[in-house]
Amino acid sequence: MPTEPRQRGDVGSYDDIAAAAIRTTGLDDFGGTAHEEGLRLLVDDLAAPDAGLTPVGNYFQRSQVKSALVGRLLMQAQMAAHPSYAQVPITRPIFVVGLPRTGTTALHRLLCADPGHQGLELWLTEYPQPRPPRETWESDPIFAAMQSAFAEHHVTNPEFMGIHYMDATSPEECWRLLRQTGKSIGFESLAHVPRYSAWLAETDWTDAYARHKANLQVIGLNDTEKRWVLKNPSHLVALDALMTVYPDALIVYTHRDPVTSIASACSLSAEATAGHSTTFVSETIGRTQLEMLSRSYRRFTEARASYDPAQFIDVDYAEFVTEPVATVQKIYAAFGLDWTPAAEAAVAAIDAESRSGGRRPAHHYSLADYGLTEEQVRAAF
Repeated sequence: MPTEPRQRGDVGSYDDIAAAAIRTTGLDDFGGTAHEEGLRLLVDDLAAPDAGLTPVGNYFQRSQVKSALVGRLLMQAQMAAHPSYAQVPITRPIFVVGLPRTGTTALHRLLCADPGHQGLELWLTEYPQPRPPRETWESDPIFAAMQSAFAEHHVTNPEFMGIHYMDATSPEECWRLLRQTGKSIGFESLAHVPRYSAWLAETDWTDAYARHKANLQVIGLNDTEKRWVLKNPSHLVALDALMTVYPDALIVYTHRDPVTSIASACSLSAEATAGHSTTFVSETIGRTQLEMLSRSYRRFTEARASYDPAQFIDVDYAEFVTEPVATVQKIYAAFGLDWTPAAEAAVAAIDAESRSGGRRPAHHYSLADYGLTEEQVRAAF
C-alpha cells in the first residue's frame, strides 16, 4: 500500500538542513561555500509566510534542499577519491535546450540511446559516483530504494507519470548537478520564492557549470570514450556560462508554440506540488512561470547571437513528433556525427518503447487554469 506523505511543522534553517545532510552522509567537506548564498536565500524564502507551505510542502521542500547538499557532499568525496577525474575530457557534448514541454525529454532519451553516447541516469544525479557496470545496479541498495520509490510514485501520482515519466535508470535533467551550487530554475518551478528568483536572475552561473563538468568527469570516469548528451531548461538562462565551460558544446534547441508550452509547464508545476502550498497554486503558478520562462527565452535568444551558428540546430516540435527518428538523424548530419546502424537501431527501439506502456503521454491542461490568456503569453514572448 502507498505510504502517507511525510510532513513537517517547518522547513527549518539552512544550518539545520546542512547538519542533517552531514549526518546522513557521514561527510562534512562541502568543498567551499559557493553554494551557500543561493541555498540560504532559498531556505529563507521557503520559510517565509508568503511561501504558504503546508506540512507536506515543508517536508518536500526541505528534502529538495537537503538532496542538493547531500549531492554536493557525495561529489566532493568522489572528487577526492578519484583525482584523475580532472583529466577526463568532455568533448563536444550535446545539450538539448528549450522551453519545458517542447519535446526535450523525448528527444534527449532518443539521443542517449546511441551506444556511443551517455546520459545522466537519474540515480547518479542523486548519488554521484563513477557509473558502475549496468548489471550491478539492481544489487545496489541505493538504486533499489530509488526504484521502489518511483514505482510507488507512479501508482499514487498517475497523472504526473503521464506528464513526465521517471525511474532511476532513465537519463534525466542535469539540474540536480547545478543545484549543488545553489542554482536551478527547478526551485522556482516548485514553490513561490520571489527573493531567490530575483537573485538567480542576476547571478553568474559559471561556477555552477564548472561543478557540473566535474560531476560529468567523475560519473563518466568508466565511459570516457562516450559523448555526453544532456538537457535542462536552466540552460536557457545561462548559455554564456555553459559556453564558457563547454566552448565546443553542440546545442539542440526545440521549438513549440509558447501558448501550449506555458500551459503544459504550469500543469507540470501544479501536479508536482499538489498539496504543498496555499500560495503556489493556480494564478501564482501562471504568473511566476510565465515571467521566468519568458525571461529564459529572451536571455537564450540574445546570448545565442554571440556564438558559432554551426554549434546550434533548431528542432520543430511538430516535426519531431511526426518523424522522431528522422529528426535525430538530421541532428547527427548537422553536427557531423556518425549515424551508425547501431545508433539507428537503438534510437528506433527507444522510440517504439515510448509509444506504449507507462510512458504513453496522458496530459491535460489549460492556460485558464493558471489565470493566463493566449494574448498574455504571446505578448511575453
